[in-house]
Amino acid sequence: MEFEAVIGLEIHIELNSATKLFCDCPNNPGDPPNLNTCPVCLWHPGAVPGLSRQAVEKAALLCLSLDGELQARSAFDQKVYYYPDLPKGYQLSQAHFPLCRGGGIAITDEEGNTRTPRIHHIHMEEDVAKLIHETEGRRPVSLVDFNRAGAPLVEIVTEPDFRTPFEAMEFLKALRARVRYSGASECSMEKGSMRVDANISIRPRGTTELNPKVEVKNMNSIRHVGDAAAHEISRQTDAVLRGEKIVSHTRLWDPEKKATLPMRAKFEGPVVPDPTLPVVELDPRWVAELRSRLPEMPAARARRYVERHGLPAEEAAFLSADPDTAAYFDELTREGAHPRTGFHWIATQLLPGLRERGLELEASPVSPRRLAALLALLAREEINAGA
Repeated sequence: MEFEAVIGLEIHIELNSATKLFCDCPNNPGDPPNLNTCPVCLWHPGAVPGLSRQAVEKAALLCLSLDGELQARSAFDQKVYYYPDLPKGYQLSQAHFPLCRGGGIAITDEEGNTRTPRIHHIHMEEDVAKLIHETEGRRPVSLVDFNRAGAPLVEIVTEPDFRTPFEAMEFLKALRARVRYSGASECSMEKGSMRVDANISIRPRGTTELNPKVEVKNMNSIRHVGDAAAHEISRQTDAVLRGEKIVSHTRLWDPEKKATLPMRAKFEGPVVPDPTLPVVELDPRWVAELRSRLPEMPAARARRYVERHGLPAEEAAFLSADPDTAAYFDELTREGAHPRTGFHWIATQLLPGLRERGLELEASPVSPRRLAALLALLAREEINAGA
């Protein structure tokens, strides 16, 4: 019997608003432990949350960048569960009335076909605190850092539209690029501002039912998502062929063992409306103003590079995948650099050189004007690249 995979993604993205979602504490989770706290994000009894307008604006821009439909009314609920990093016993999240519904991103699958996996909804929620496990003497201890508690998140929930790990990875690459263009988040998986859960099941090829799924939690690299999905498809297929029944539960991906490891049974606690926060109502004029602020998105920019500059599709896609790289290239060509030469120097000289020095492109000592002047000297053979 031949099986096919059914994969859905839940992507958590940390917004780069100045403050946390429900208080005025700085939104800087990487600061020294417990520096950015107050009665609201420490969840003291009687503390009343107040929704950040900037966080809503960032979330709305993100939704529009993914072609989602912003809802006129959304609301926060209490997702009830207890864990040491959530001592108030519930998380504020938009479980019933999310900020956005619909959306999708076109990707190219392994056969070169264009598909558009769908987004079911996008909702806002607060992040939880961070547990730090250490050892004092011979005794293990767990410490709690509340800097991250209350940080603003959006969760993007897709439809189960992916059939291969490759498709899931391509979707995440395209999504990360669009969110960066929106300015809502850096989407750095290395720094933890983008984390992915993958829901994976299998079924006989040609059938349409949805079977029990296994959720692989909290992956922090696109490659890990692909590797975990591939392993889980193989593991479930072997189990079914042995006559075992797949039971819904959560697992973790261990990149060193190249395997998913069981975590716990799937638990869904009660979700009740939150009485402290009012309904979020979006003015259509405000939404229209936000939409007008969206920049040219990566796919449109790549098409422009192909049509205007004659770049191959692969080079255009490389340049447009990151907004800083695309902006640098645009300025470089405005300064008179030949597009193909400019691409070559950005891809093979400038970006690798910056990585070696631990610098971001925006901090580059080589401005587009300086690089264009250098390329002009090379074109006139006043200097040579090997000198």
